[in-house]
This record gives sequence, structure tokens and C-alpha cells, in this order.
Amino acid sequence: MFGVLQFPGSCDDRDALLACGRVGGARLVWHEETDLDGVDVVVVPGGFSYGDYLRAGAIARFAPVMEAVARHAEAGGPVLGVCNGFQVLCESGLLPGALLPNESLRFVFRQVQVEVESSGTPFTSGCAVGERLSIPVKHESGRYFAPPEQLDALEARGGVVLRYAPGQNPNGSARDIAGVVNEGGNVMGLMPHPEHAVDRLTGSEDGLRLLASAAAHLAPRESQPLSA
Repeated sequence: MFGVLQFPGSCDDRDALLACGRVGGARLVWHEETDLDGVDVVVVPGGFSYGDYLRAGAIARFAPVMEAVARHAEAGGPVLGVCNGFQVLCESGLLPGALLPNESLRFVFRQVQVEVESSGTPFTSGCAVGERLSIPVKHESGRYFAPPEQLDALEARGGVVLRYAPGQNPNGSARDIAGVVNEGGNVMGLMPHPEHAVDRLTGSEDGLRLLASAAAHLAPRESQPLSA
């Protein structure tokens, strides 16, 4: 079961819900809930949670539901943060680094190519390293940043999951980073919107690969018989 968080100001929660529903069961999780109630995969969607007051994701990280998300992540449960959701996860300390305003200081909205750097996460297990995915971006604060020593450590442990293909970086992200994963390998954040790339009629269905990977990752566990 996918659980898509819903904050005041979320605008991509319904799109994420519909996208997740293509590969498994899915429901919305209100920001005041304190129990994920059967959710296997948490999706923190894009939008403008709490109006992006203070800075993007800064208020959402204090929402009651984020305590449940932190417990879920600590127990090894998959968590995916998309755009504003990526910002929320960084603000919450569930992912390293920060998302700063784009170098252009303008909102960007375009289709980009990203390259898969790691297939060792629940969300990229169905992809091949080096494979290119076509997924749209739409953000004003999507420039991934971390101090050089933290970036070196991130690279060394394989924490960079997606990287903008050469010439495709839309925001000035350090080292062309488009998506990262935590040390446990179960919490992933990315700026591109996979929920908007689930149908060839709208340009690409590459984003569905990430959600389908998560569903397939859970399938072996769900098929295991209960112990006596």
C-alpha cells in the first residue's frame, strides 16, 4: 500500500495518488495523522506545503505525520520525496543536503533526462545503472547543495541515485545531482516528478518505473507466509 501525504498547499498529491494506483493500492494520508495504518511505501509529494513560508519544506517537517514517517524510515520502510517532498525530507534530516533557489532565480518547467546512478534502492531496483529516464521538473528551489566534504562522502557511499544527463541540469545542482538516498538505502528524494511521467500520451512513462520498482520490492515480503 502506498501512502501519499497531504499537507495544506500540496498540489501534486492527487497526481501521485493516481500514479501509485497504477502499480498498487494507494491512499491519501492527512498531515495530522499520527499512524500510517498499513502503509508500506510513503510518498511525500510536490507542491507548496504550508505555502512554502519561511522556506520550502521548513514548516511541513513539523507536521504530526512526519513523526510517523520518521519511525517508518527508521524501521527500513521505503520513503520517496518528490520536489517539495525532497525539500521536506532534507529539512527533516531524513536526507542530507539542502535545496536552494535555482541559479537562474526563476521557476523552471521542462522535460529533462536523468541518468540512473544506482539500482540498489527500492525505487530504482527495476532500472539499470546508466539508463536514462525522461521525467519533467517544475520548481523554483531545486538546486541541490551540500558542502564539498559532504558531497564527497555522499558520492563515496553511493548516495547519488539520479544525476541530470550532460547539458540537462535545469537549476545548477551541485555535481548535476537530481536524486539522493539515505545511508540505509530506503529514503530517496528527487526533484523531477515521476508522477507526471506515467503515460506515453503525455510524453513519457519513465517515472512509472520508479513506482513499479517499489511495488516489486515489496512483493516478495507480502508473499512470505506468516510465521507460526
